[in-house]
Amino acid sequence: MDPQWDDLRVFLAVAREESLSAAGRRLHVDPATVGRRVARLETSYETPLFVKSPTGYALTDAGQRLMSHAMRIEQSLEEAAEDMVGQSSGLSGQIRIGAPDGAANYLLPQVCAKIAQDNPDLEIQIVALPRLVNLSKREADLVVAVSPPTAGRLTVQKITDYKLHLAAARWYLRQNPPIETLDDLKHHMVVGYIPDMIFDKELDYLQETGVQRVRLASNSASVQFNWIRRGFGVGIVHDFAIPSGKAILKVLPEQISLTRSFYLIRHSDDRRLERMNKFAEALCDGLRQEVARLESQT
Repeated sequence: MDPQWDDLRVFLAVAREESLSAAGRRLHVDPATVGRRVARLETSYETPLFVKSPTGYALTDAGQRLMSHAMRIEQSLEEAAEDMVGQSSGLSGQIRIGAPDGAANYLLPQVCAKIAQDNPDLEIQIVALPRLVNLSKREADLVVAVSPPTAGRLTVQKITDYKLHLAAARWYLRQNPPIETLDDLKHHMVVGYIPDMIFDKELDYLQETGVQRVRLASNSASVQFNWIRRGFGVGIVHDFAIPSGKAILKVLPEQISLTRSFYLIRHSDDRRLERMNKFAEALCDGLRQEVARLESQT
């Protein structure tokens, strides 16, 4: 028999979530139903589509091939729905954005809230992950990243540049030895990333300072910022995050001034969806304006 779209939809959810229970939550059905749908597909194709591993459900080779076909069907159905409904003045449905936690915490909340206010029928979800977001598994519909990908059927659009500086809380600087040169940092509590958990070379900020030892380390930019704003140390921070802290000052701004960029990454096929194009345009415009607004306050 030919598999029905509902079964393929369940298959895609399991492939993306790698769990029957997580797929069930995503689809609002119980895990047992998810398991039966997957078993029905495997019976139809007479081959296993998943293998159960300690970390969850992993696709077999046959499952990988089916996922490519199922995603194309999913895309076609989205395009058909958009074409049949026609274009309205507002956006609707659900859109999920993946982003590194710096952007997710200090930029996207206000940008996405504004877009949602302008589009009452739209639901926006922000996935803040200190790692690369997997678009092929639809962990997100689009991704804000700090470097462009080098492989995959993806479209990449540069959004904007942003600045970073060495910074510390005012009272930390008052109570600790002065920082007049980069060499003085060896006498301070330095905050930064866990070296072996830096998922993108663009995040290896401290390499440019010559710092050899990070005494307070996290894979989260937000955790690092909280250490700094509470006066526990000195580290590299996004200029756009500084206004959300209290009395945070730039340190050695003439010697340490970094520039990085945000990129919007999408599936190539999504460019045929006017809804996604409109959202991407609103998102990029909002991020540019918010970066400029916040950086002007530092």
